[in-house]
Amino acid sequence: MNGAAAATDAKGRFSLRNSRTLRWTVATGLAAMVALGLVLLFLLTQATTNREMYERNYARLFALNVVVAGLLLAVIVWIAYRLITRLRQGKFGSRLLVKLAAIFALAGFAPGVLIYVVSYQFVSRSIESWFDVKVEGALDAGLNLGRVTLETLSTELAEKGRATASQMADTPDVSAALPLERAREQLGATDLTLWSASGQLIAAAGKARYQLNPERPSQQQFRNARVQRSITWIEGLDDAVPGVAGNARVKALVLVSSSSLGLLVEPRFLMLTQTLPPTLVANALAVTEANREYQERALARQGLHRMYIGTLTLCLFLAVFGAVLLAVLLGNQIARPLLLLADGVRQVAAGDLTPKASLQGTDELDGLTRSFADMTQQLADARQAVQVSMEQVNAARANLQTILDNLTAGVMVLDAQGVIQSSNPGATRILHVPMATFEGRRLADIEGLQKFGEEVQVRFDSFLGAREEHGLDHWQHSFELGNASAKLVGRQADDALILVARGAELPGASRLLVFDDISEIVSAQRSQAWGEVARRLAHEIKNPLTPIQLSAERLAMKLSGKVAPAEQALLTKSVKTIVDQVDAMKRLVNEFRDYARLPAAELKPIDLNLLVSEVLQLYASETSQVPVQMELDPRCPRVMGDPQQLRQVLHNLLQNAQDATETAGHGSQAHSVTVKTQWLETSGRVRLSVLDCGSGFPEHILKRAFEPYVTTKAKGTGLGLAVVKKIADEHGTRVDIANRIVDGKVAGAQVSLSFTTETVVLG
Repeated sequence: MNGAAAATDAKGRFSLRNSRTLRWTVATGLAAMVALGLVLLFLLTQATTNREMYERNYARLFALNVVVAGLLLAVIVWIAYRLITRLRQGKFGSRLLVKLAAIFALAGFAPGVLIYVVSYQFVSRSIESWFDVKVEGALDAGLNLGRVTLETLSTELAEKGRATASQMADTPDVSAALPLERAREQLGATDLTLWSASGQLIAAAGKARYQLNPERPSQQQFRNARVQRSITWIEGLDDAVPGVAGNARVKALVLVSSSSLGLLVEPRFLMLTQTLPPTLVANALAVTEANREYQERALARQGLHRMYIGTLTLCLFLAVFGAVLLAVLLGNQIARPLLLLADGVRQVAAGDLTPKASLQGTDELDGLTRSFADMTQQLADARQAVQVSMEQVNAARANLQTILDNLTAGVMVLDAQGVIQSSNPGATRILHVPMATFEGRRLADIEGLQKFGEEVQVRFDSFLGAREEHGLDHWQHSFELGNASAKLVGRQADDALILVARGAELPGASRLLVFDDISEIVSAQRSQAWGEVARRLAHEIKNPLTPIQLSAERLAMKLSGKVAPAEQALLTKSVKTIVDQVDAMKRLVNEFRDYARLPAAELKPIDLNLLVSEVLQLYASETSQVPVQMELDPRCPRVMGDPQQLRQVLHNLLQNAQDATETAGHGSQAHSVTVKTQWLETSGRVRLSVLDCGSGFPEHILKRAFEPYVTTKAKGTGLGLAVVKKIADEHGTRVDIANRIVDGKVAGAQVSLSFTTETVVLG
């Protein structure tokens, strides 16, 4: 899995590197074409403002624009071909990329065409409107207005000059400077100069007096002034700078007439100079320039129309092709993160949580791919954590199940109605009922466990009702399953099944029931109690028996021959009765002593079949009223046991069997006592059984058959089976007792000892 993830990660990095290289290449080419297009548009704009430059470079500009537009068109065709190829190949995300490219292309193309149509109409109509008759008339009127204004200024200046000249007619040349200055101030003129007919400066006022070589009128101007009395002209209007005073000025040259009639008097001339207002000059220049351009453009109307329409068309081509190219690139730029996300979502939906590729850009979509990759990684980590947790839970569950399976106690989980939800093998072992097959059924509905189930339900109801009041967290109680229940659950009816159970509530209203079989413990406690009773009885009873016997014998010896024959016979009989009963009491006390002082078993491997054969030699047919026969299984392995104690067990069981068979009136070969050994390979046990043909055990005796002093024989002490039980416990074997049923009737009893794998020597 780690190798696959590394391969996927390497593939994603390789794809990203290729995609990044392609993107940089396309971006670089696009930037170069856009820059070239912008440069061409700038040059085209510059040429448009200069008609001569435009007409001179129109062909080259048009060719360059066509080349740029062709390159853009080629790129668009190549991208469109790739999109169509991806779409035909059915690659994931092709439809989305085509839709985005189409949307962006339409978004750029439609407005561009609309603007082009509107601009075309606008330019066409605007050019036509520029050459309207009204515009031409307005320009002519402006020119005439400027011309009239300038003539008016010239006429006014000439009249002022003539008035000043008449005032200075008799003013001598020497004193002409002061009157000139006063006249200049009165007229508001810039300069006043007085010239002789020969062109010599006589006097000056204003700026001219500070000039070494004031500007002198030409000889032609002097002659014209002499003839016309006054002339005017405008200087610097063509060279005037708009907004700069003094560049344009109006001048008047006036003949100064003298009152003297001499022929030798030389005429003088007065020249007035006045600067034109800057606003007037600017307006005049603007009207003149506009009229000049208007006349020029009117002569080249078709060329101007072609120039603007050509510029507009080339701009449209560049804009539309650029918009389409940008649409494809931007669509691809937007679609790439979306396609990456869609592919990642598809992989995640399929359960693939390997590391996902992401984009390292700064926009939101690239950030979204990184967030998605982080989320996928977190999901993978979470799934790994869940898997680890599930493995831990499964391991813990397996451990718990192993613990439950190996518990000696029985465990069951019930619901609120007492329905079995689960159980462990311990419950099956204790109850001898396959509890797993009864899951989903009420415990009280199982045959043989009805009473137990009902009592458990009552205990749970009482516990839950009193829990809040007393603060209890569990309940505990002992239950006894009688012989009838023991038989129904498959248990041999040797004694009652005693259980101690504990109950508690689980989350979800479930109920936990834990129980254990304490029958052996109770039996052991009873045996221990009886052993203590036997020891004390042996001590308390044996001590007075000897004095009683001795006293009776001494009494018989002292009175023998001293009483009448009748009393002597009574004395002898009474003493004999006392001695016999004392002997019987001693035997009983000795049996008590033997039961209480039964030594610990010394276990060693023995051949059970050989031991049985040796013991049965003492019960030969010629020495026994009830015959005994053997059924030995040669497959039986050796068992761990104490030979002396096992012999005692066989003797006790055989004597009880013979006594029961004889009491029932059977003594023939057909009603013999049988000793059997069996090797139970499936369970790994060796079973030793003694079967008789007696009348069996009553129901109340079966419950307590192994307790001391419980017997059905008139002359028995009731310690035989108790000793057998105690020896069996010392050997770790199980002893079972049951009635033999033949044709529905009791045909005797059977006592069996089962040596488990712990007491069987294999190999």
